[in-house]
Amino acid sequence: MGYSALVSKLVCFAILCLVTFGPKAEGAVTCGQVVNNLTSCVSYIMYGGNTVPAQCCNGVRNLNAMAQTTPDRRAVCSCIKNAVSSSGFTYSNTNLNLAASLPRRCGVNIPYQISPNTDCNSVH
Repeated sequence: MGYSALVSKLVCFAILCLVTFGPKAEGAVTCGQVVNNLTSCVSYIMYGGNTVPAQCCNGVRNLNAMAQTTPDRRAVCSCIKNAVSSSGFTYSNTNLNLAASLPRRCGVNIPYQISPNTDCNSVH
């Protein structure tokens, strides 16, 4: 699948999230914000590389800074989990490992693993 097709699917997913989940409670991070911050990571997740692009790490750090409460962290977790498991992409184990390694490689500590099997309701 080409890069433009991936971006198109990601944009469609963002719109789907906005329609499905609508506005969150005050202060909660939306799926649209998650997608906006992580769009620059798509190329790295799909094709790998020696280093994570700086713009991707900036998005990861920004998203982490935005998600300081339990509801915010759960919302981010759910958006990422839905993107990984139901966006229409077929991810290999390599792609999933690259996605899961993003926080660590960007110097960010998050309280859950990026995985289609993560229980976002258990995130604190």
